[in-house]
Parts: sequence; structure tokens; C-alpha cells
Amino acid sequence: MTENFNASVLEAVPLPAFFVDADGRVTAANARAVELQPQASENRPLILVFRQPALNDAVEKCLRTRQQQRSLYLHNDGRQEHRYEVLCSPVEGGGGIVCFRDVTEERQLDQMRRDFVANVSHELRTPLTAILGFIETLQGPAKNDPVAQERFLTTMSNEASRMNRLVGDLLSLSKVEEVSRMRPTDPVDLCRIVNASVQNLSPLAEENRSALTFENENSDQTVLGDSDQLLQVVTNLIENAIKYGGQGTNVTLSLSELPRVLGVRGPAVRLTIRDNGPGIDEIHLPRLTERFYRIDSHRSREKGGTGLGLAIVKHIIHRHRGRLEIESVLGEGTEISVFLPVH
Repeated sequence: MTENFNASVLEAVPLPAFFVDADGRVTAANARAVELQPQASENRPLILVFRQPALNDAVEKCLRTRQQQRSLYLHNDGRQEHRYEVLCSPVEGGGGIVCFRDVTEERQLDQMRRDFVANVSHELRTPLTAILGFIETLQGPAKNDPVAQERFLTTMSNEASRMNRLVGDLLSLSKVEEVSRMRPTDPVDLCRIVNASVQNLSPLAEENRSALTFENENSDQTVLGDSDQLLQVVTNLIENAIKYGGQGTNVTLSLSELPRVLGVRGPAVRLTIRDNGPGIDEIHLPRLTERFYRIDSHRSREKGGTGLGLAIVKHIIHRHRGRLEIESVLGEGTEISVFLPVH
């Protein structure tokens, strides 16, 4: 086969690919392979083009044994490291074709799944271990001790409630992810949603001696959305502000319309939740919406947190084609903004 024919065949391959002759020299490469490694277009020995021994050994073995070989190729584009699965196949007349498949995202998703399972197992194991320990105590040393029984049963009830909240949040997150690509189309009065959340959480604010204020409760702001999910977002954010802001926190909500917001096509409604609590160290801000990420694990569990609330919020806002911004200064409080496209 001529080099021109080889090149035309390679351009039809949807992956980075190149031909290597029987002597181990790269004779043709498609545009995707050249983008991956510019030297692939220079008709040079393979060993000088891809300087990774495992890849070169796999290609050499394929040419020598005339059998398909697999390898891995690591490539750094300056932003992140990409992992490629490389397949080398012999071709008639000598030489072979080498194809690269980017498996970076697959590996990342696989790692995320493993981390997720490990985190869920850990979150469930802790209360389960406590409950089993208390049951054993109630069946033994505390069998005839009413005071101890009352204390242990109260703790067991709290741990069971914690597991129930975790399972509920897991189901909620799964449901949100299931419909993440389905954009809501129903007009929703965001002001009504915020008023409902404020009313529902007023008892919690009073218990915490916090002031909960909605500055423009009579405004009219309509967005396309899922009313139940948006209520979940607003409720979660207000509840976090009250719980983690500490006793006597002032929580203020406001709605405003902006003509243009980066990442949101056209005009957007901005919902802002401010508190004057202790604030959050800036090193934590980029990771707050990660699943099971907590600034203070012990305090979060004491407050009934599952570590999934902000992850759910992020996914709901993403489904609505909106944006979430979190700004905070230690000692000065936190401001969370939700941007949603105007109806």
C-alpha cells in the first residue's frame, strides 16, 4: 500500500491512529494522531516518536509475532494527564496499525464509583456499628437498667434517623441524576418557592435564635423549572445557613434580575442567601459540592448532615441550566448565589 493510501485510510479512523512499517518506522498518521504527538507526521522511528517503553515494546512484539497487542499510553496536555488504551494490529504485507482510545474519563468515572461506594459503606457502617453495640449492651449489662435503656434507645433512634436521612439523600441524588438531561419546561414563581421555604424553616430559625429575612417577598420572578426540586434547593441552602451559621445568625434572602450572566444564556434571576456566621476557609470552597465532602465531619454529623446536600443542589441547578456560586470570608459570613435563566 502506498503512503497516500495509508494516510487516506487513517483519516477515516475516528481515533488517533498511525501506520508503522516492518522496521518500526511511522509511515503515516491521521490528524488526530498528529494532534496527540506532532512528531508522528515526520516519518521517524517509533521509538523516537513515542518515548514510552511499554508502548514501543507492544508495537515491536506485534510486528515480530504478527499478533494483536495492547498497551497503555500516558499523555499530558498541560492541563491534565490523559490515559490512552493502545491497540496494535498487524496488517497484510508487513507493518501494523496503532490506534489510541482515550479512557481517561472512563477511569475517572470508575474511580468516582469506587470512592462513592466506599464513602456510602463508611457512612452506613458507623451508625450500624453503634446500633449493634447498643443492642448487645441492652441484651446484656443494661438488661435491667431502665435509665441506661432510655439513654441507649435515644442514641439508637438518632443513629437510625441518620441512616434514614442518608438513604433518602442517596435516592434523591439518584433521581436528580436520572433526569439531569431533561430540562424543565414549567413556569415556576421563584418568589413563591422562597416564601414557602422561609415559612417552613421559620421554626428552625427561631430555635436557633436566628433572624430569617426575605427582602423582596412580593417580587415576581418566573423561571422554567421543577418546583419540587427548586424548593429542595432553597430549603437546603437556607437550612445550611441556619445550622452552620451558629446561634443568633442573621440569614437574608433576596431576588434580583440580571441582564446577562456568564454561563447562563440571556437574562437570569439571581437568588442570594447571605449569613453573618463564622464563614468558610477559601481552601474548602472548590470542593463544597463534592459528595460526602465535609469541612468538619464531626460537626456536620451532629447537625444531621449527610454530606450530600450541596451535591444534590449542584445537580438540580445544572439540570435547570443555571449556576451556583459560593463566596465566603472567615469571620464575615457566607454568600451563596443561584443563577437561573429567566422564563
